Amino acid sequence: MKFLARSIILLAFGCFIACNPNKKDSNNISSMHDTLNIKYAKGFTVSEHGNYKLVDIHDPSGESDTKYQYALLKRGEDKTGIPAGYQIIEVPVKSVVCMTTLQISNFIKLDAVDKIAGITSTRFLFNPQLNEQLKTGKTSKIGIEGEFDNEVVMAIDPDIILVSPFKRGGYDAIRNLDIPLISFLGYKESSPLGQAEWIKFTGLLLGMEEQAGKQFDEIEKKYNKLKSLAGPVAHKPAVLSGELHSGNWYVVGGNSYLAQLFRDAGASYFMKNDDESGGFYVDFETVYSQGANAEYWRMVNSHNGTFGYEALKQSDARYTDFKAYKDKKLIYCNLREKPFYENTPVEPEVVLADLIKIFHPELLPEHTPVYYELLK
Repeated sequence: MKFLARSIILLAFGCFIACNPNKKDSNNISSMHDTLNIKYAKGFTVSEHGNYKLVDIHDPSGESDTKYQYALLKRGEDKTGIPAGYQIIEVPVKSVVCMTTLQISNFIKLDAVDKIAGITSTRFLFNPQLNEQLKTGKTSKIGIEGEFDNEVVMAIDPDIILVSPFKRGGYDAIRNLDIPLISFLGYKESSPLGQAEWIKFTGLLLGMEEQAGKQFDEIEKKYNKLKSLAGPVAHKPAVLSGELHSGNWYVVGGNSYLAQLFRDAGASYFMKNDDESGGFYVDFETVYSQGANAEYWRMVNSHNGTFGYEALKQSDARYTDFKAYKDKKLIYCNLREKPFYENTPVEPEVVLADLIKIFHPELLPEHTPVYYELLK
């Protein structure tokens, strides 16, 4: 009887709210509208409520149902009305610790590198301003995941720390430092424009919402123009990707960021029939059975010295059996020479142009490769 009575009361209250158009409920999350017009990113939504914005973040790949909720409150303003469960972050933030180069790419694009107070690694760091900040002490190294230097982090005293919560290593060591950890899941987006659109979230944190929106609009315009250019091509060559590491070959599924990029460039990913969006390891035989006859082979590594077909052969003689090896159609980027991970998350249109130039050179005869080149 208690359950029935409670249900009747709740139903009556729900009807009162629904039937009263003048009733305003600041805590009614379902009624909020997306003020940033998020088109491609699946991992976050934003809604505006006067002096604060509510941001809901979740895994865009669907592999986890964990949600992260933040209330971005204008500095010094009243917290009244912010729903329970939302972590309050005063914005604009003035100093940030970045855990990944993908996060750093957003700050580079927004010309806000001066806000980066800490990073985890300087390996293959190209950005001149960030390197200078490391020399002068404006930016500090905080160690690597699982082995953070808490004293350095506390000395930096950043407003926030951007983290990738599903990556190995963990953040238990810094959870108790009373510094907000903000989950940044752009790396799990399955589309190039979806990943790039996280620049809007970064813009919100920095108080650069308008600039971030303009930056993304330009990225989107260029990307979609190139995509339309390659769309009608009749021949879509198959593309192999990756290489062996310790006997295993890391691949991503047919619904992944990389597979989408190849499709948009007028090509066909060799694992296109796999419905995964993330990555996983397979053995050589599996790759050979599906990719031996692929016309192209995409590879990104940090080879020390000159990399070529002979070096590839020396690493594993079986590589010479692949059609792409025989025809010398290896698409290559050396991380020691090019700021690939540092820039490409927010430059998908440049990467797309590189690939179209390789797959269909007649479409972009004047384009000069930036990241990917066909290895001679």
